[in-house]
Parts: sequence; structure tokens; C-alpha cells
Amino acid sequence: MTALRASVIAEARSWIGTPYRHQASLKGVGCDCLGLLRGVWRELYGAEPETLPAYAADWAEASGAERLAEAARRHLAEISVAGAEPGDVLLFRWRPHLSAKHAAILAEQGRMIHAYDGLAVCEVFYAPFWQRRAAFAFRFPAAGARVPYSRAQNSGACSAA
Repeated sequence: MTALRASVIAEARSWIGTPYRHQASLKGVGCDCLGLLRGVWRELYGAEPETLPAYAADWAEASGAERLAEAARRHLAEISVAGAEPGDVLLFRWRPHLSAKHAAILAEQGRMIHAYDGLAVCEVFYAPFWQRRAAFAFRFPAAGARVPYSRAQNSGACSAA
């Protein structure tokens, strides 16, 4: 496993036990699934690459667009779900006709780390329930690699979740 992948997993694990809080991203205080990814990003790369607008719990159902996947494409490298390895990000759909609206970080030995509504950040098996719902996979960029997005390209407007 590369140092980057190990760092992603170690940082995600350091969030375990953080209570679920919609729109939050503060280790030990609260986060949602996107907040967990944002926190891991900050630890690895520094400032978040874009500012998120407020989002309602039903944002994916309301828009119908793949806003979470679109945001991930601006900052992470898209890979196939089948090619996902420990340290990669998975996005899930609750139903085939709905937009992806849940995220997790794949860990070793068939496990994943995520923040789940009503629970704290936890590490669980990447069980068939989750595997059937995995819709997208992304890889964090290597240290020093050009992230495919910059604030100069987006004057603060964000169409992400």
C-alpha cells in the first residue's frame, strides 16, 4: 500500500466516533459523509479546494443531478468501482434511479469508513448491501500532483452537494 493510501485510511480512522451532524466537518464534534471526506482532504492537502453552499438533506432527490460525483471529478481522479482500492472514495446511490448521495473511504480487508445519518463515523464491512449501491469511485491525487481544479477556475460558485 502506498504512503498516500495509508495516510488517507489513517486520517479517516482518526474520525471514528465523530457524531453524525449534517453539513459539519469537525473531527470529534460532528460530520456527515461529505464532511469526513473534507476533513481527510484538509489533513492531506490543506485548505478545501472550494467552498460548499448549504445543502438540504434531500439535495440529491431535489436536483436529480449527479452533483456529488461532479464535485468529486473536479478534485479527485475518477476510477472504476471495480478498480477501487484501500484509500479510494466510493459514492453510493440508495436506489438505481437516484443520484449518488453517500460517500465512504475504502479500507483494507473489505471494509469502509463513513459517516452515516443517526450514527457516528464508523468502519464497517463493504458488504454486498454497499457493493450493490456503489456508483462511482475516485482516487485522491498524489502529493504534489496538480489537482484538476483551482479556485481561479471557479470564482467561489459551487454546484457540489
